[in-house]
Amino acid sequence: MLIGAPAAVPLTAPGGPGYTVAIVQGNVPRLGLDFNAQRRAVLDNHVTATRQLAADVTAGRQPKPDLVVWPENSSDIDPLRNQDAADEISEAAREIGVPILVGAVLRTDNPNDIKNAGLLWMPVTGPDLTQTYVKQHPVPFAEYMPLRSVARVVSDKVDLVRNMLAGDHAGVIDTGALTLGDVICFEVAYDGIVRDTVEKGAQILTVQTNNATFDEGEARQQLAMVRLRAVEHGLDSLMVSTVGVSAFVDTSGDVHGATAFNTAAVVVHKMSTGGTRTLATRAGIWPEAAAVGLIVIALAGAVPLRRRRAIGSNDGDENVEES
Repeated sequence: MLIGAPAAVPLTAPGGPGYTVAIVQGNVPRLGLDFNAQRRAVLDNHVTATRQLAADVTAGRQPKPDLVVWPENSSDIDPLRNQDAADEISEAAREIGVPILVGAVLRTDNPNDIKNAGLLWMPVTGPDLTQTYVKQHPVPFAEYMPLRSVARVVSDKVDLVRNMLAGDHAGVIDTGALTLGDVICFEVAYDGIVRDTVEKGAQILTVQTNNATFDEGEARQQLAMVRLRAVEHGLDSLMVSTVGVSAFVDTSGDVHGATAFNTAAVVVHKMSTGGTRTLATRAGIWPEAAAVGLIVIALAGAVPLRRRRAIGSNDGDENVEES
């Protein structure tokens, strides 16, 4: 075995402390683009499921978690501006007795601007605004409209898309028990965003998503990306969705506790920390950049060679004609 191989390709499971994490998939009244037409119902579903989990813990049917994670859009009612929503979440947090990572849509002073956030809600003190992650990569044409004034000439429907503001820092959230690397929805597809959370101290990777506008195949495709990231960075990971598929993934890419699609579910699982820093984490984009650079050099070297061959071929044709 090569010296340093375990650091390049971890061969053992993480050896650090384990933490029990609960993911809550509250489900929505209906699938499709109008999933949030009943925003209070979606929030209530996640509150009710968390309170039931608290009852199950008290009764000994479930182990007490160190953390509860809700999905993206679990509260499309801004709990920082709506007292009813804040009271509901606070009650759920008090009953379960541990922090809840809430997927919330936050309003701003500009009524057209919103933020897609992971907001840590503490069981006694409520929202911890120092531990909030705002999605860094909103989706064009779905979460914001590029060149809105130009697009409005084509259709006034562009104004159905609000303006989601991008966050400016990695999703590293300290829950007290452990440190999360939070990414939202298909941010999991972006190498740099995921690696940034790992580089800045994440002990586990959490992916908050809302698949109410997807089908089951797209949801499972997203879970496959989470499996890739878990192996790539040697971190136990989870994906939690409003409607599914939600699951835990270990550093071997194995899936645990996967939920069904379009249903309500709560899954509790022990996650490990202390994984070995992988070659992918350490190297980042450099292997890809080196490969692209070598290809460019090869192509650049092939151009003059091709020209010489073409000239030689033309000279041969002229000699044949003269003879």
